[in-house]
Amino acid sequence: MGRADRLAIAGGMPGIDLMERAGQAVARAAARMIPGGGRVLVLCGPGNNGGDGFIAARCLVAMGLSVEVRLLKEAGELKGDALVAFQRMGLSHASVCQGAQVAGDLIAVLEEADLVVDALFGAGLDRPLSGPVRTLVEAVNRLQVPVLSVDLPSGVSGLSGEILGEAIKARATVTFFLEKPGHLLFPGREFCGEITVSDIGIPPDVLDEIVPATFENTPELWLSDWPGPQVRGHKYSRGHVVVFGGPVTATGAARLSAGAALRAGAGLVTLASPPDAVMVNACHLTAVMLKKVTGVEGISALLADTRLNTVLMGPGYGVGASTCEAVCTVLRQGRATVLDADALTSFSEDPERLFACIRESGAPVILTPHEGEFARLFPDVKGGKLDRTREAAAHSGAVVILKGPDTVISAPDGSAAINTNAPPWLATAGSGDVLAGIAAGLLAQGVPGFSAACQAVWLHGEAGGEAGPGLIAEDLAPALKPVISALVDKCSGR
Repeated sequence: MGRADRLAIAGGMPGIDLMERAGQAVARAAARMIPGGGRVLVLCGPGNNGGDGFIAARCLVAMGLSVEVRLLKEAGELKGDALVAFQRMGLSHASVCQGAQVAGDLIAVLEEADLVVDALFGAGLDRPLSGPVRTLVEAVNRLQVPVLSVDLPSGVSGLSGEILGEAIKARATVTFFLEKPGHLLFPGREFCGEITVSDIGIPPDVLDEIVPATFENTPELWLSDWPGPQVRGHKYSRGHVVVFGGPVTATGAARLSAGAALRAGAGLVTLASPPDAVMVNACHLTAVMLKKVTGVEGISALLADTRLNTVLMGPGYGVGASTCEAVCTVLRQGRATVLDADALTSFSEDPERLFACIRESGAPVILTPHEGEFARLFPDVKGGKLDRTREAAAHSGAVVILKGPDTVISAPDGSAAINTNAPPWLATAGSGDVLAGIAAGLLAQGVPGFSAACQAVWLHGEAGGEAGPGLIAEDLAPALKPVISALVDKCSGR
């Protein structure tokens, strides 16, 4: 965002004009939050976030509201556009608050406020809040005064969504130009409240020079890759997924994956089953085909048929050395592959072996770990979720889907997407097996790895919303039907 500001300014937009538009957007949002009027306390930091607050305060006074402004620093320490904004505001509403006063006299002012505008720190904060500032933030949260945050709630990292010591719990947030990762990643996402993105005059073409690599996972990101129905298409042109299932005591997970792969559009799906599980699976399968397979020799023999272009292994397969050998056998065949659950856990003691096989495969590979599986595969990868997923993808050579309420998808080239449409009732047994199956079904249709992973995660979230509260994993594949129908309508322009 700093670079976007600088490019806009270099293109002829004065910085103070950008700040004026930002402050005016904040004022409009604040006025909507107290339609009957009231007392507004604007808390301003020493940087440009505070400058936005000064302009918002001036505009709110012009609207007839009672406004009081508090600064964290002496006014003489302000610089640049923030100083200009302070001077334009006028001193009549401003009082300087610093040191012990933050914890002291502001408590009474907070108790009388109908709305607090948090213009302390924006998305660029890179160190934990401490001392009087942290005390102030704790007081705001404790008193539960409605808060409108400018850009991002103070104390939330714009890069990672992590809480830096303490953070404002906002009812609403106004940000500018584009959302930041901290708006979408937990725990920061819970602190933002309702988010409004305001256009302040930054031209969109600055992105041509910035070339962002982080995206929100929406259809606009990948719709050009989505494998919509073709008039002359047939089942053989839509790919053939092989799901390798486990023993008779753990057959359900693979069936969930297989059904999801078929529903996601794969032309054919075969469940490759060990002999002891064939009868159980046969009692449940209809459109999904069944093949008896024994050991790695059976895997190699089955995949000798090159029409079987995509493999899913892991759900209910079993954990151990034999699974490691089976995964490596699959990867040596050079098929598009999704690895989930047991296929990941089996490599906990030797993840580098898995990564070497992935790199040698030459085909797209998607890994779908939850946090526990991720920690076992990538024990040395630390930091925020976005950075961790990027590093894991680069190191492993695979597209990595790090699952959770804010699932992050990353490719080895550094591209990353943050998902935001997953409802909480997706947290149920078998849900991840369905996600893995959707991803496999898309890979089978020739969708590139990163795009297939993003599509799968989004479709999974939409299906969860369609199925609604109380869903179980078996509900998800049928719920894909209206979701896919809506995508067809979107592509046809209806």
